[in-house]
Amino acid sequence: MSPVAPVTIAAVQATPVFLDREATVARVCGLVGEAAAAGAGLVVFGEAFVPGYPDWVWRTRPWSQEATALFARLQDQAVVVGGPATDAVGAAASAAGVHVAVGVNERDLHGSTLYNTLLLFGPDGTVVHRHRKLMATGGERLVWGTGDGSTLQAADTPFGRVGGLICWENYMPLARAALYAQGVDILLAPTWDTSEVWVPTLRHIAKEGRVHVIGVAPLLRGSDLPGDVPGRDDLWGGKQDWMSRGLSTIVAPDGSVLAGPLAEEEGILLATVDATVGRVARQQFDPCGHYARPDVLRLQVDTRAHRSVTALATGPRPQGVPVGVASTGDPTLEEETDGHP
Repeated sequence: MSPVAPVTIAAVQATPVFLDREATVARVCGLVGEAAAAGAGLVVFGEAFVPGYPDWVWRTRPWSQEATALFARLQDQAVVVGGPATDAVGAAASAAGVHVAVGVNERDLHGSTLYNTLLLFGPDGTVVHRHRKLMATGGERLVWGTGDGSTLQAADTPFGRVGGLICWENYMPLARAALYAQGVDILLAPTWDTSEVWVPTLRHIAKEGRVHVIGVAPLLRGSDLPGDVPGRDDLWGGKQDWMSRGLSTIVAPDGSVLAGPLAEEEGILLATVDATVGRVARQQFDPCGHYARPDVLRLQVDTRAHRSVTALATGPRPQGVPVGVASTGDPTLEEETDGHP
């Protein structure tokens, strides 16, 4: 078990510029600098923050003209990992010398399907972890595809192992167990759920896993939507039409609340956490260690990436492309070689 240092975590509850990737990324970068100036070493944003959560899935008929127009806008403004949006966030993380976790609507380079994705950037600006939501909820299935077990992982940082589950993934006991088994110390829980039971859910998970839990939601109401959003006046109201009220909260491994919940206002919650506290607390209860019963209950996790298309390379590889690395430039295509160098 690697030694860890305490870290100050910033849960950023902010309003995205709805369906505007460039403007929302600019907000992210500015808020990263603000949080870092306040002493944060890990800065966390809410679910699908860039360029905004597709709230219309709960307000429109499937395949309606309005829903299709909104999806088209979202698809156009989605994030491609390795593109200008992630480059900008990475540069902000590097300039501030912090880790940054942000929820995005992700699209593969040459793809059309969107994914609800959580990205973790290191202080060098690189993407150190990407998690795609395993199962879209209800109407979300009209917008997002599903991830696979290859992204159900925890990442090592100087302040402990960091993993994430998005919104109602946190209600999936087996998904939580998969991360507990990897020794996750800090569980990121970006969400759109601002119901009265969400904060108790975060507290239960913290106590169950003996982990720090960071719940973060965007802040958005009807009056925040730009006037050119398709169906703006028909689907959404004004200031009292809350799509997301926030309720961002930071919870300790004993289930106690360290900061928040913050409701119906923008702000940055700060809490200094030490992963050692959770590790020691697992002496009492370690859900995938001494308190498990593998002779009775076991979980099998498929961590392979599942792709619908595999490219078979039969000729020499392009110059400059090392063996074992796909030359397609598209993470949806896995290239296999027949032994040619």
